[in-house]
Amino acid sequence: MQNPKPQTIALAYADAEFGQNACEGARENAKTSGFKIVYDKSYPPSTVDFSPIVRAIQAINPDLLVICSYPLDTVGMVKTMREVGFKPKMWGGAMVGLQATAFKTQLGPLLNGIVNYETWLPVKSMDFPGAMDLLQKYQKRASGAGTDPLGYYMPVWAYADLQVLGQAIAATRSLDDDKLADYMRNATFKTVVGDVKFGPQGEWAEERTLAAQFQNIKSNSIDEFRDPSKEKIIYPPQFKSGDIIYPYESALSN
Repeated sequence: MQNPKPQTIALAYADAEFGQNACEGARENAKTSGFKIVYDKSYPPSTVDFSPIVRAIQAINPDLLVICSYPLDTVGMVKTMREVGFKPKMWGGAMVGLQATAFKTQLGPLLNGIVNYETWLPVKSMDFPGAMDLLQKYQKRASGAGTDPLGYYMPVWAYADLQVLGQAIAATRSLDDDKLADYMRNATFKTVVGDVKFGPQGEWAEERTLAAQFQNIKSNSIDEFRDPSKEKIIYPPQFKSGDIIYPYESALSN
């Protein structure tokens, strides 16, 4: 439980497609959950100085802060939050970039306490048949290929996507898009990310986006992020790998 319970929320987002769409969802969820939105503004994608934005939000002092940003914005926001010393009870949200090893190692301990989205992490709750074997094979080839050395964000789900397509083709004996789509809407697929089933509009039948919190990171070494205890899944419940440290300030002292 979050104690004291948050009541107010601020939304800051890049004025571009992803930022706008992600923040639209955050705005709807905030209203549905009964939070009072006290700041809701976009910033130009060309922004490099985030101090005025962070200070303006700090002056309002919301309990929660959701940021919907692209990679360079994300890095700027993380550094500025620490430089300004703003400590809402909880912050993060839809910050692209924090899933990539290059940005994780660049920011290191500055990430502690941030709650952000992920797609897959090497934790027991997501150790579906074939997942860890796939990851090991990927990591052996990653350095030579110049790709993300850990590969938590994209590779496992990318492989699962192909498994879904392959199983649909095998079942329908067709490459016709309509036939494949009809089959995919009704079938359950066995993949390296577990059972995958879609809803009537092609959405996931079960929520699969993860909320994870960075915890107890001591350095900028890549080994910090090989340790699954440094990024705990806190939602959804079926994939939970640890408890949230709340409020945010408490995560800075660990």
